[in-house]
Amino acid sequence: MLNEFVHGRLGFGAAKRIIPNIKRLISVARSLNIPILYICDSHEQGDYELTVWGPHAMKGTKEAEVIEELKPEKQDIIIEKRTYSGFYKTTLEDKLRELNIDTLILTGVHTHICVQHTAADAFFRGFQIIIPTDCVAAISEDAHESSLKYMEQMYKVILKSSEELILELKGAKN
Repeated sequence: MLNEFVHGRLGFGAAKRIIPNIKRLISVARSLNIPILYICDSHEQGDYELTVWGPHAMKGTKEAEVIEELKPEKQDIIIEKRTYSGFYKTTLEDKLRELNIDTLILTGVHTHICVQHTAADAFFRGFQIIIPTDCVAAISEDAHESSLKYMEQMYKVILKSSEELILELKGAKN
């Protein structure tokens, strides 16, 4: 949920609509001491992905920062990435193992690009994956829906609403 993909050149309406759901989920997670990790595009000149999308979310720019509405707090972890997957050539897996995390809740944009590639790599590494369907978005509803269906079938992703997930999380901590 970076400025580039919400309010910038690559922004779109559905990205803005999921902000309140993600914000609420993050708030509940923080109240339950569930770690929050932000996986952020932080591109450098020469990144191969730029041949597809052009320069975007370039390292050190405002476009590569998390939107103000979901601003990380001091205890949150920010991991920079240079391609679609949050795992590829990043410290994400090491950090998750260090925190003894075995289940990931993925949110953000684009369902069919960054979310799906991160889900694939999470699956290949043995993580359980939950996606609150109203906390992810793509430019088209078709791309969003087909990606969710694919991840559910191929990676055994658990799909639910943010409200269902919040109730489950609160119940698990009581």
